[in-house]
Amino acid sequence: MKKHLEITIRQIINQKILSFDERQACLMNERLLKETALIIIDVQKAIDNPVWFQYGARNNLNAENNMTEILNLWRKSGQPIFHVKHESNELNSTYRPGQAGCNFKECVAPLEGEHIIVKHVNSAFIGTGLESMLKKLNVSCVVIFGVITNNSVDASVRMSGNLGFITYLVEDACFTYAKPDFCGCVRTADEVHAMTLSNLDNEYCQVISTYNLKKILTGNTTKIP
Repeated sequence: MKKHLEITIRQIINQKILSFDERQACLMNERLLKETALIIIDVQKAIDNPVWFQYGARNNLNAENNMTEILNLWRKSGQPIFHVKHESNELNSTYRPGQAGCNFKECVAPLEGEHIIVKHVNSAFIGTGLESMLKKLNVSCVVIFGVITNNSVDASVRMSGNLGFITYLVEDACFTYAKPDFCGCVRTADEVHAMTLSNLDNEYCQVISTYNLKKILTGNTTKIP
């Protein structure tokens, strides 16, 4: 029953993402022709630590492949790239500096000249120079992906939208883990992911898929008449 529910949630998310029509794609394409930045949130080795699996498996098992595809295409575009690195001040955190978990995962390892933003709290905009750097580059639109959906990604997307940046969240280049809700009922990773997307979409950002973004980055969108 639980497995069936997970499949259904994934199917519903896919159907909603497919509703991203050509007019929206063309609008996004126009924005991407201007100064737009890619922001990658907390994709570090710490996220593979077994402690994250205590309530159940993660979702979006293809997320890292999607991250790599997007990053490679973005590098060809020449637009700014920001790698956000979380360095926790908590002694027991898997993201604490000085251990292997704090290093970036190879799939998104920064290249020379790409910006690295170090943060110590959930949002990439708190206590960092991210906002000022984006404004200095005349960036008005950002594309975000990373981990985990309902934590640092959520916090960063909300603040990005509140600061006035046009924000796109690539949902299948993000993932999360199962966790209990406020009443103690354990929710699957797909459930947690879907609820977070629902809270963010059309309020703080536009939720899109890797497929949509690749179409735009490769110029495979229909022009508006």
